[in-house]
Order: sequence, then structure tokens, then C-alpha cells
Amino acid sequence: MTQVLVIVDIQRDYFPGGAHPLVGPDAAADTASTLLDRWRRAGLPVVHVQHESREEGAGMLVPGTPGGEIDPRVAPSAGEPVVRKTHPNSFLETTLKERLDEAEASALVVIGMMSSMCVDATVRAASDLGYRVTVAADACAAPDLEHGGVRVGGAEVHAAFMAALASAYARVVPAASLPN
Repeated sequence: MTQVLVIVDIQRDYFPGGAHPLVGPDAAADTASTLLDRWRRAGLPVVHVQHESREEGAGMLVPGTPGGEIDPRVAPSAGEPVVRKTHPNSFLETTLKERLDEAEASALVVIGMMSSMCVDATVRAASDLGYRVTVAADACAAPDLEHGGVRVGGAEVHAAFMAALASAYARVVPAASLPN
């Protein structure tokens, strides 16, 4: 069984000063960086995913802008593939499945941003494709949201999505327990 680390959209627009700052992105990126270092030392495969907003007036994650760049703490090393996407689901209209097939992946560890959007969509799709999925919850971050006049803080959004994923789609654990 090959376990692949999939790093989803840890891009500068999600940090303070970016177009769409999340709650706790620096702590998540620091944890992701530590996990990535352990992963590399163990010689395990890594795939980076980078969102590229291509619609007119997108305002965030625009290719060629500082906000669209992958955070330096988790920047790809030579030989690590970068899959570019335009949808929340990292598998939709991308080469992610092919990259995972090349690595002979049967299990994935998913980390990244946003817990409530691209991480969620990617984890659910991976599970539907038959991968054993683990999410390192402390290497992910979410935004504050509002619905029906009710404000939901980013920490609560993150917790709700991690709980939902853990109920049927993935094992949700702290990054310190990985790789395993």
C-alpha cells in the first residue's frame, strides 16, 4: 500500500493580507510544513494541488499573482508534481488521479485549505474513488461563514467539516500521528 500526501491549496490568498484570509492559516501551514518534512524524510510520495481561478474578476487565487502562489512553507521540491485545478474537487478535470496511479496510491493523507470547500470536496471524491483517506485536521483551515443571518466562526466551521468527514469518508487525526 502506497500512502500519498496530497496538499490542497495552501496558497497565499488564504493568509493575513490575502484576498480571503482564513481562521488559523499560519498554524495550519506550520503543521503542514512539519508533516511534509517528515513525509519527505520517509521517502513517501507527495502531490501538490494549486487552485487557479480563471473566471473574469475572480479576485483570489489568480494565476501569476502573489496570492495564487503556494505558501513557501509547503512549496514543491524538485520532482514533486503540482496538479492545477479550477474546481473545489481536486479530481475534477485534473491529472490528480493519473498522478496517484503513477505513485500506485491506495491511501491518501489530505491536508490544506479550505476545510469547508476544497479539502471536503477532494476527500469525498477520493473516498468515492476507493482510496483509504486520512485527513490531518490540524494541517487544515477554514473561513468564518454566515448563513441565514447566523455567523459561524472558522473554528466551528472546521470542526463541523472534520466531524462530517470522520463520520463516513475519512479517518481524521492530528498530523503528529502521521505518516503511519
